Amino acid sequence: QVQVVESGGGLVQPGGSLRLSCAASGIIFAMNAMGWYRQAPGKQRELVAIITSEGSTSYADSVKGRFTISRDNAKNTVYLQMNSLKPEDTAVYYCNAEAVTQPILGARNYWGKGTLVTVSS
Repeated sequence: QVQVVESGGGLVQPGGSLRLSCAASGIIFAMNAMGWYRQAPGKQRELVAIITSEGSTSYADSVKGRFTISRDNAKNTVYLQMNSLKPEDTAVYYCNAEAVTQPILGARNYWGKGTLVTVSS
């Protein structure tokens, strides 16, 4: 199986920065897209940013110009650099990894347990 573990959340003041990390481990034949999602209290989980294995990226409109997603393919790790944070960015941030463990099985989505980001003064 594949384990996905996030880190880097915490409390930050508005306008501040945080960097989230997510590492996928286990028997991984290939790693496709990796992404970050978030869920605020009382709201549905939403896509924040996603990056393909080739490095193409896509962002939610609400974070464009403030957040940057990157990855280290050798380490099966994805990062989310968050700048100019706003109170509305407060949420649990989840990492998703689309991994292939056996070619015959195809790709499956694996989720981490999430890391809390709180933006407050």
